[in-house]
Amino acid sequence: MARVEPVEIIEDGLLLRPWRAEDADAVHRACQDPDIQRWTTVPRPYLPEHALEFVTTISGTAWAEGTGAPFAVCDAQTGELLASCGLVSVDRGLDSAEVGYWTAPWARGRGVAVRATRAVARWAFDALKLRRVTWQAEVGNHASRLVALRAGFRVEGELRLAHPSVDGRPEGWIGSLLPHELGAPGEPLRYGPDTLEARRAAVFMRPQPVLFATAGDTELQLRAFEERDIDALVTTCRDEDSIRWTTVPHPYQRQHAEGYLRDIAEASWARGKGATYAVADPDDRYVASIDLRISPGDPLVADVGFMTAPHARGRGYLPAALAALCAWGFTTLGLARIEWRANVGNTASRRAAEKAGFTVEGTLRGGVQHRGERQDVWVGGLLPQDLT
Repeated sequence: MARVEPVEIIEDGLLLRPWRAEDADAVHRACQDPDIQRWTTVPRPYLPEHALEFVTTISGTAWAEGTGAPFAVCDAQTGELLASCGLVSVDRGLDSAEVGYWTAPWARGRGVAVRATRAVARWAFDALKLRRVTWQAEVGNHASRLVALRAGFRVEGELRLAHPSVDGRPEGWIGSLLPHELGAPGEPLRYGPDTLEARRAAVFMRPQPVLFATAGDTELQLRAFEERDIDALVTTCRDEDSIRWTTVPHPYQRQHAEGYLRDIAEASWARGKGATYAVADPDDRYVASIDLRISPGDPLVADVGFMTAPHARGRGYLPAALAALCAWGFTTLGLARIEWRANVGNTASRRAAEKAGFTVEGTLRGGVQHRGERQDVWVGGLLPQDLT
């Protein structure tokens, strides 16, 4: 592959230049950061010799062999190292390359990675005449996703990772940027830095928040599921009413609960597709499950599902938790409508929804496949103004 000549780029307050041996100490210090070690492919533990090899041998070889273009991202005035950003997997046959980046802990919150990514992409299109720049990140790395979105990338789907992290998910996001989507410096991006998708990435990049609800004199917490909830979840899902009215597996085993926590509760937050909560009483014991799922067809619509532990029924816990979760969905996720469905005859679910403010709007005949049969379902809706 043809050599790529090392260059310096000055744009938007940043100096992007080839790595130097004297950068090794700063790189070593930056790569002690838990987030860099968690979400990138740097060695763990990251030793001084790793940093020295990166800024000398690895980076220099990439330029010389034309396989990459790694830049040290510095403050244009002070020269302080702020980040790493560059091209990897340069493919001259496709005129395509992938962008990769990390930001030093001391430089975060200043838009460094976004500005650097735009500068690298602009150079790749103008100087290297590439026709596409791609981006990949492990599902759940919403900080990287947010940078990509704000830089103008379209996040287009998922793919299974060839080398997943030992403690990470096996799936990755993939996105791309084309030359006409970037624009000149200072021009607004075609997809904009403040889209709904970007705003939600900023929500899901943080830990799942704890929500609070009050049912009579009882204060409830809505928190992320934990392993200590598994026994109570199993008991709830083995209850005859849960089996009758929900789609939980039957017979319900402990591995079903473990899979629910891993593949539904944790995965929905990692993907930014919704939030699954355990409802806990004042003693932090599980009393209910509730989840909010963003519609794949309409990002402004979501639906809710819930069930209550047998010992906690009839106490008004679900209406209070449901109202709290929906309020969070409207205010934080920017939803315009939340929908509820229940099999016709599930009056307990209907009462909880109506007490939370939902309007039952009708019946869908044969609206759901339930335990091998098509069954009629009630459907209801909640709008933001219904909670005021």
